[in-house]
Amino acid sequence: MALNVAVQMDPIETINIEGDSSFALMLTAQARGHALWHYEVRHMSLSEGRATAGEKRTHRLRAMARPVKVQRVAGAHYSFGEPGLVDLGGMDVILMRQDPPFDMAYITATHMLEHIHPHTLVVNDPASVRNAPEKLLVTHFPDLMPPTLITWDPAAIRDFRAEFKDIIVKPLFGNGGAGVFRIKPDDENLASLLEMHFARSREPLMIQRYEAAVRAGDKRIILVDGKAAGAVNRVPAAGEARSNMHVGGRPEKSPLTRRDLEICEAIGPTLRDQGMIFVGIDVIGDYLTEINVTSPTGLQEIARFDGTDLSAMIWDAIEAKLG
Repeated sequence: MALNVAVQMDPIETINIEGDSSFALMLTAQARGHALWHYEVRHMSLSEGRATAGEKRTHRLRAMARPVKVQRVAGAHYSFGEPGLVDLGGMDVILMRQDPPFDMAYITATHMLEHIHPHTLVVNDPASVRNAPEKLLVTHFPDLMPPTLITWDPAAIRDFRAEFKDIIVKPLFGNGGAGVFRIKPDDENLASLLEMHFARSREPLMIQRYEAAVRAGDKRIILVDGKAAGAVNRVPAAGEARSNMHVGGRPEKSPLTRRDLEICEAIGPTLRDQGMIFVGIDVIGDYLTEINVTSPTGLQEIARFDGTDLSAMIWDAIEAKLG
């Protein structure tokens, strides 16, 4: 079945085609005969549509979008057709793939997409994405997490540090490791860090106990429609507390352990029930630290290490939902 697919993402010109998961999904969609359009959030518009006699007036969600073709050629990985105003409600699938920050622009886009979902299948479900930013959804599974605190209160953060000594401090709605700090027991910079953060942002912080197991890697596991599908381990560079690959983390092959499968089986039904088709979770040692639902990554790294085509699995799940 040939589908019309609109991809809501950041500028395609700037992506790394060797690591970008949106690009992998687009390549697979194109190979299956699906037609692709590209647009950015800033190109969306919601207005009242016309109604014929006796019908209820509805809203129309449109975007200035361009047909796009993709190929795995560095420097020539995409070609656009002529831009035009596209009725997103007339698409079969919308891939919501723009990167965080999870700010009001991101939240507004989810509200707008709700007007067409599920008549047009939005991946992932926009209401569920809005209600489950990655550092909050995980708090619904406290038995799987390391000790964690979410707060604006510096006193509560100091008390948490007094109890657990070695801690990780990160912005609640950040991504890609930006703004993540390890504060060791003898570190004198916590007060200054908190002052700097709260002077610039009203966003709360997430504080977690530092897990020494991160030196062996922070595992990214992909779930497709609630089922564990593959994993890649990300080992932090020497002198670096973060394992994100764009800050020097080294990817390596990683089989799913019994504990990994236990975690996925515990959270999988919730993800599936909430319309989360493509999810990436982070596991350090025996602990679940994040559930990434906004714009998960890792497809190409996993494919390179173990040959698993997760893009195909995701499209199988999408196509199955469309009958």
